[in-house]
Amino acid sequence: MATKKLVRTGTKWEPLVGYCRAVRVGPHIAVSGSAPVDEEGQLVGPNDPYLQAKRCIKIIAAALEEAGAGLENVVRTRMFVTDISRWEEVARAHQEAFADITPATSMVEVSRLIGDGMLVEIEADAIVSDS
Repeated sequence: MATKKLVRTGTKWEPLVGYCRAVRVGPHIAVSGSAPVDEEGQLVGPNDPYLQAKRCIKIIAAALEEAGAGLENVVRTRMFVTDISRWEEVARAHQEAFADITPATSMVEVSRLIGDGMLVEIEADAIVSDS
């Protein structure tokens, strides 16, 4: 059986909810929904979906690096937004990070995210060589 590597960030949410930022099993890495907060848990980019999406992607990139991968290994992303009419702002941040990678993706409008002021949450799946 493949070894399971857990990537933890130490946020208050991980033990409260019972999850970790990312899990790697063999070549597969799943990165949890990443919200636009800084290292102290403060919201980044209030009322700015573009800046919030950029922050989410930065968190994903850091988790992937700790798991032995990078954004170039991403094969799927899922974007959750609270106002689909502002989709282009989120899409611009996604395009800047993934234009040459072109993972499969979805963008879905949701009624609310876990933190006040959060407009975007992004999760990702990656596949890397096991060597």
